[in-house]
Amino acid sequence: MTEQHDTTEHTTPSATSAPSHKGALWGGATLVLVLVAGGVFFWQNRPAPQPPKPVPVKLETVKVEKADIEQVVNATGNVVVQNYVDVGSKVAGQISDVDVVIGETVKPGRLLVTVSPAVQNGRIESNRAQLARLKAELAGQNAQLDFAQLQFQRQTQLKAENATREESYESSRMNMYAAAARVDATNAQIQQTEAAIKEDDAIQKQTRIEAPVGGTVVTLNARAGQMVAANQEALMRIADLSRMTVQVPVAEEDVTRLQKGMTAYFTTPGYPGKRWSGKLRQIMLLPTDDSGRQGKKAFYTVLFDVANPSRELMSGMSADVYFVLARVEHALTIPLSLVTKPGMDGTQSVRVVSEGGKLESRKIKIGIRDSERAQVISGLKEGEQVLMPANPAATPAAATAQPQMQMQARQ
Repeated sequence: MTEQHDTTEHTTPSATSAPSHKGALWGGATLVLVLVAGGVFFWQNRPAPQPPKPVPVKLETVKVEKADIEQVVNATGNVVVQNYVDVGSKVAGQISDVDVVIGETVKPGRLLVTVSPAVQNGRIESNRAQLARLKAELAGQNAQLDFAQLQFQRQTQLKAENATREESYESSRMNMYAAAARVDATNAQIQQTEAAIKEDDAIQKQTRIEAPVGGTVVTLNARAGQMVAANQEALMRIADLSRMTVQVPVAEEDVTRLQKGMTAYFTTPGYPGKRWSGKLRQIMLLPTDDSGRQGKKAFYTVLFDVANPSRELMSGMSADVYFVLARVEHALTIPLSLVTKPGMDGTQSVRVVSEGGKLESRKIKIGIRDSERAQVISGLKEGEQVLMPANPAATPAAATAQPQMQMQARQ
């Protein structure tokens, strides 16, 4: 049997492949070394870091200016009528005519309403009959008084002669006094009845209701055909609109700062830009309704009067009121935002920009203030620039380090 041998040639790696692989490794290592060396060289020869350029400091300042300033207590109230008269009928009856309308101006004595009286004729006749009866009684009582006086005179003579008893004398004297008392009582009843009759006669004649004062008719409740009672209802109101009163509820923490005679002024939405002024007349001592109870804040009504010659103001208008606590004209002022809590000596500190652009601390004293500005009593001069507190980065050191600082002055 013949043996078969595999004639395929077995090849082995050539001796030149190993040196090629090693060369690639050496090349990579060399590249890394070059990069590291370059980085070391760059690090050692890098330029020195430059300091950042300074940012210009922008200071916001405000100029000390002169202005009129006033300190006020502000509240909201209403305009009401100051002087008025309610007119009614003195007689009971039916209105036959109404001669005025609302808004009409009347003078004293002007005819307003005509009433047909309805006084009961029976009462008038009864009073007259009673008067006649009383006069008749008076005649009889006068006769009894004359008789009693004669009896007393007789008893007086008899007593002088000791010809009568003491009891008879005293009885005659008492009868005379009693008769005189009955006469006096009847005379009083007669006077009362005569007065009632005169009143009824006057009522019968009071059919014309005239204006008791001059003014403007602001309310009217009378109409023709209406039945009215005597002295029980107001048919109209006549008011003097040349002067009005402003009623203002003021909170308890503010009313203690008010005093009689101080100036007050107000504006109303009906006349934008127009102002009315007057003097505080009265502060009510009791709080308004529904205030000051169960922990609620108390409000007290304050009154002051204003002239209204052109009749522009009407009752019920709302009023934005300012009570002037203090006022200074041409005062040195700064914005209210610069005001801080004062120290023990009553002063506070602000920073002022000098002419050389530097900041210096200054102590100032504050006076009155309004909603926007405060009065400077001492420490500042007109035109000086005061640093606003809104820029905390602006310090004296920063200001001196930057000669080109920019300032914004608030006018």
